[in-house]
Amino acid sequence: MTVLDDIIAGVREDLDTRKARLPLEEVRTLAAQAPAPRDAHAALCDGASGLRVIAEVKRKSPSKGDLSAIADPAELASAYERGGAAVVSVLTEERRFGGSLADLDAVRAAVELPILRKDFTVDEYQIWEARAHGADLILLIVAALDDATLASFLRLTEELGMHALVETHTAEEVQRAVAAGARIIGVNVRNLKTLDIDRSVFADLAELIPAGAVAVAESGVRDLADVELFAADGARAVLVGEALVRHDNPEVTVREFSRVRTVASGLTS
Repeated sequence: MTVLDDIIAGVREDLDTRKARLPLEEVRTLAAQAPAPRDAHAALCDGASGLRVIAEVKRKSPSKGDLSAIADPAELASAYERGGAAVVSVLTEERRFGGSLADLDAVRAAVELPILRKDFTVDEYQIWEARAHGADLILLIVAALDDATLASFLRLTEELGMHALVETHTAEEVQRAVAAGARIIGVNVRNLKTLDIDRSVFADLAELIPAGAVAVAESGVRDLADVELFAADGARAVLVGEALVRHDNPEVTVREFSRVRTVASGLTS
C-alpha cells in the first residue's frame, strides 16, 4: 500500500462519518445557500504582479510531521492576504495533516481571496461539501482517480462555479489531466510512494502543460531560490506551505515570493 492509498483509506472512513451525520441532500442545500464562488482561475492568471502564490494553512504532513500549531488559522490567512497571496489553501484532512472544515470556515470568514479546499477528493460529496463551506477551488489528484471519475468531478466542480487544481506527478498523469479538460494543472514534485522531493520533475512536466492552462508548482519550496527555480521552469503559480507556516513573518515571505517574475512576463526577480 502506498502512502496515498493509506491516506485515502482514512479519508473514506472519516467521510462515512460525515455522511451519516449530514446527508448529501442537506449538503447540497447548504451549497446552494453559500455566497457565490470567487474566480480562482482569474486570480491565478493575473501574472502582471509576478508569480502567483497559493499560500497554505498547514499544521503537519506525513513527510515532516508537526510543522506549526497554527492556533489562529484566520490570522495566518489574513497575513497571507496582506502579503499579496492570490489564493489561500486550507488543509481539511485531519489524520495526516491536522486540518478540518472548521479551519476552512474560519479562513473563509477572514479573507476575500479565493480559497482552495485542500483534501483528497474521492467522492462527489466532498465537492458539494467544499462549496457549502465557501471554497472556490478544490484539489483533484489524478493518481487517486480513474479517467471517468476525474472528468465527472471536473464537470461537477465547474457546474458549482468552482475550479479544480488537478495534481499530477508523471507525464502520463499530465496527459490525463489535459484530456479531462483541466485548466489549472499542478505538478507535485514529491514522490507519493517514497515522499522524496525531486524539483527537476517540475521542469520536465511543465513542458507538457498547454499554454492555456495554469501551471502550478507544488511541494519542495524552501526559500526564494526554489521559487525562482520553479518560475524559470515555467510555473505561473506556486503552492507553498511549510516555508510559510514555519516562518516568523509569513506576510513578508509571501510578498517576497510574489515579486518573482514568471517566464511568461519575460522577466526574472
